[in-house]
Amino acid sequence: MTFQDVFKSSFLEKAASFSVLDTVLALVLAFVLGLFIFLVYKKTFHGVMYSASFGVSMLAMTMVTTLIILAVTSNVILSLGMVGALSIVRFRSAIKEPLDIAFLFWSISVGIVLGAGLIPLAVIGSLFIGVIMVLFVNKKTTDTPYVLVLDYDESLNEKTVLDAVQQSVKKYMVKSKTVSPNGVELTIEVRLRDLSTQFVNQMAAIKGVRNAVLVSYNGEYMS
Repeated sequence: MTFQDVFKSSFLEKAASFSVLDTVLALVLAFVLGLFIFLVYKKTFHGVMYSASFGVSMLAMTMVTTLIILAVTSNVILSLGMVGALSIVRFRSAIKEPLDIAFLFWSISVGIVLGAGLIPLAVIGSLFIGVIMVLFVNKKTTDTPYVLVLDYDESLNEKTVLDAVQQSVKKYMVKSKTVSPNGVELTIEVRLRDLSTQFVNQMAAIKGVRNAVLVSYNGEYMS
């Protein structure tokens, strides 16, 4: 192989056809839109523990996906090899919040669209999804289910406890009842009135009630 043959190799031809400007533009836009997704996630998060690393991972995922799609769209053979390489990747981190899955797919979708060169679709779509997320996730609702756990003495009449619950909440349903030598534990699903949790203090003040705990279904803890 001569020196001239080296410069005629397909590898160098691919390097010569590589557009630095297009790549930089796509990655910068991926960073901006990924940062927008991160800010929307931070604004709408209502879980137990906020993970900053998860938000940063969505930003990185948008940019990495964009880089992969840029490579795939430049060469058909490379795209087949990329599919085979990515098929062996396995993610072991558990997703604790169902809404986090939506943000992950959002980040990946933006990266794919940007890598394909559909910049207006990525920008308009991200703005629309971001507005919807902020409006609906942060929307307060009075019909959110909560679980009320009451620990009281066996000598206390159960009807007295349920009557007090009925007067304090919009509606309720007994989910479970545990009787032990130490007393009775009653688990009740309730719907609050005007999102007020003051009635929990009133339940705890009933003579014979040892503990009163209010827990929301979405993982938030209130007492």
